[in-house]
Amino acid sequence: MSFSSDPVVKVQNASIFQEFNTVLSDVNFEIEKGEFVFLIGRTGGGKSSLLKTLYADLPLRLGDIDIAGQNIRTIKRSQIPILRRKLGIIFQDFQLLPDRTVADNLTFVMRATGWKDGAKIKARLADVLMRVGLGSVGSKMPHQLSGGEQQRVVIARALINEPVILIADEPTGNLDPEVSEGIFKLFLEINNSGTSVMMATHNHTLIEAHKARVLKCENGKLLDSKIHKFSMTRDY
Repeated sequence: MSFSSDPVVKVQNASIFQEFNTVLSDVNFEIEKGEFVFLIGRTGGGKSSLLKTLYADLPLRLGDIDIAGQNIRTIKRSQIPILRRKLGIIFQDFQLLPDRTVADNLTFVMRATGWKDGAKIKARLADVLMRVGLGSVGSKMPHQLSGGEQQRVVIARALINEPVILIADEPTGNLDPEVSEGIFKLFLEINNSGTSVMMATHNHTLIEAHKARVLKCENGKLLDSKIHKFSMTRDY
């Protein structure tokens, strides 16, 4: 975990692309250590493309992005795995390996990111599962879990390497409202421990109930509630 006072994310004059189409231009914002930020906007407005650019899944062609101490504009392919060890990336569709137990899913990620000591792997595995409230599911297969439990496993997976920021793309999109609230409370607990969170969501109820900074993709621009006043109506 980084103890630097620098922003976890710093974006300057960036343009975000979907293939060869510019979806966001002149993007500027920072996220501080321990900050919680919602990312909203209509489908196709650039939310997912922005997140993918942050974790170097899409190239940054214009502008500068520094995240977790890494410059995305100049990052080499060989450095991307190192960057992603500093980030926790959470998807709507879970992306768990269906033919492996929960423990094996997490162990696979740990070994892929440099963990070698079997005792340390076992201890960290138990720690992250307990943290998300799933201390007894290590031997279960993903299909034996509810959607909410699977998302908690995904969050546990994202926490393995003690990320400086969690980047979550619609993490409650496939869950019913009660389960969504429980997942969101888990994000708040993680955030309260000092980890920054950037969450893309269409869940207007969560945004209304939990006041936090909002970034909104609208008409090819990124609006920041710290600077701009904009509509929070259900147009996204």
